[in-house]
Amino acid sequence: MSLRSLKALVDAGLVPPERVPELLGVVERFAVGLTPTVVEQIRQGSQGIARQYLPQAAELQIQPQELSDPIGDGPHSPLPGVVRRYPDRALLKPVHVCPVYCRFCFRREQVGPEGEVLHQQQLAAALDWIEGQPGLREVILSGGDPLVLSDGRLAPILARLGRIEHLELVRVHTRIPVVQPERVTSELAAILRGQPGLTPWLVVHVNHPDELDPAASEAIGRLVDAGIPLLSQSVLLAGINDSADTLEALFRRLLRLRVKPYYLHQGDLAPGTGHFRVPIERGQQILRELRGRISGIALPTYILDIPGGHGKVPIGPLYLRPEGDGFVVEDPWGGAHTLAR
Repeated sequence: MSLRSLKALVDAGLVPPERVPELLGVVERFAVGLTPTVVEQIRQGSQGIARQYLPQAAELQIQPQELSDPIGDGPHSPLPGVVRRYPDRALLKPVHVCPVYCRFCFRREQVGPEGEVLHQQQLAAALDWIEGQPGLREVILSGGDPLVLSDGRLAPILARLGRIEHLELVRVHTRIPVVQPERVTSELAAILRGQPGLTPWLVVHVNHPDELDPAASEAIGRLVDAGIPLLSQSVLLAGINDSADTLEALFRRLLRLRVKPYYLHQGDLAPGTGHFRVPIERGQQILRELRGRISGIALPTYILDIPGGHGKVPIGPLYLRPEGDGFVVEDPWGGAHTLAR
């Protein structure tokens, strides 16, 4: 059974009773959720996982620059459940419920057990809107976590998207394979794969190599074996994965599982998440270290979602600078070389 209260965390031995007073305000404001898989990983001693899910008193330290909607969903939402920032793609958020609640979530003010779920009329309106936007080529199922929907609720959404002629891709963003791997059944894989004319991609959110245990690896394998290409996205998190060694282990493991590391996100300005954010200069240095250590296919793009909803941009290290009549280019190990124009 999932743990969804401070009392449940105490009863499970994950939070000492003496810490209850300092955490009451945290759990009143921000949702708590740990699946049995996550609980077992924490009990096995993974601090890289524990810090992602167990509430901390630091979450009540709200910084002036932090925003309730840090990536600006609101201004780009033409109707409930839809966000469109780019001409060729849009988000569809059928639920704001997740199997787990990350302490650094950029939608932490919207998601939770009482989070919004699109009712039938709202979902129909969102799908009609997508059909009426011929410039769209891709729909990204997000939330919340879209795979908390049952097969019976997910399949009609995908089938409807598959009947929209101008759509080419459906992308699913999810934590499910690593936090609730038993949900990834052959039936689910068939639903994701089986929409004629609509190519599926799945992006799994994973931040630490400990998350890729045997059960998660098998779940990912079921998806890849079904013909669904997988990408990963991770968040750079202080005290969790802000080292080249940890990220190297994560990205190498993902490649062995046939998952392409896609994005490494700079932490968003969500309320109460300052203790997780890593300075951008440190993130760039980590990427420099990795460039000389691992294959290019193992390297994600270091990305910033500009606060206010202005889109994502790469913020990785630069290796080329103009100098005189040419350029100076830095190699992966820090050596400088001249280059003619």
